[in-house]
Amino acid sequence: MTTTHKARLMDGKTLAQQVLEGAAAKVARITQATGITPALATVLVGDDPASATYVKMKGKRCENAGMTSVKIEMPAETTTEELVAKITELGADPAINGILLQHPVPDQIDERAAFEAIPVEKDVDGVTAGTLGRVALDMPAYGSCTPAGIMRLLDEYQVELKGAEAVVVGRSPILGKPMAAMLLNRHTTVTVCHSRTRELNEVVRRADVVVAAVGRPRFVKGDWIKPGAVVIDAGYNEGNVGDVDFDAAVEVASLITPVPGGVGPMTLATLIDQTADAAAKQLGVTF
Repeated sequence: MTTTHKARLMDGKTLAQQVLEGAAAKVARITQATGITPALATVLVGDDPASATYVKMKGKRCENAGMTSVKIEMPAETTTEELVAKITELGADPAINGILLQHPVPDQIDERAAFEAIPVEKDVDGVTAGTLGRVALDMPAYGSCTPAGIMRLLDEYQVELKGAEAVVVGRSPILGKPMAAMLLNRHTTVTVCHSRTRELNEVVRRADVVVAAVGRPRFVKGDWIKPGAVVIDAGYNEGNVGDVDFDAAVEVASLITPVPGGVGPMTLATLIDQTADAAAKQLGVTF
């Protein structure tokens, strides 16, 4: 491998724009067919500034696609019971097609209990056990938005997954685990790594596809990457850096996602697109 090699950047921003345009077309079709405007409810508990910014961005993308954004803001001292009651109420409301609970929630709340209050048919963020089970069994589901967005990116860049070896670094229930299931469903051989994995660098070095989702800046080093591997950086840390040491990895990989502009825009676009799909299904509209 010569030092003049540079990996091709996987442009999540451009693809996300295409996905959002497709979602807007679906929303227009739904509204035309039913007279109903699809709606996404975003639930924000507390006043974490980063969470508030994310919710605002989601609302803006929602409205740009022609959907209604229903913003629910609850105080930081909200209890699990109060949050579950609110989500249950939204789940029963036919005017709401998708529900997103912005996480993390304050410490006193049982986040999993809150997630499980979301009906599977409105779980457009792919966070419930029911959704994860469906994804694992390769049944129709609104998959967790980050891994689902990554799969679109891999397809867009025609990455051959069948028979490939993939390593997912991170095992969170909304990223690492569903990512592994989605790759497995595409006949990829998958290894899921975590903080207790022995000789992690050696495991990563085997991979044709590396997905870094560990939440630690520049954790995956360039010399861990097999020459010609595809590197997906699903991390976002302070200072606009991902979970991969980009400057080193770009010299070795064949394809790599930048941070920002890679996985992030796809996550948001997938959320909006899945909300449009959920609305269509609930309202009996086919495309």
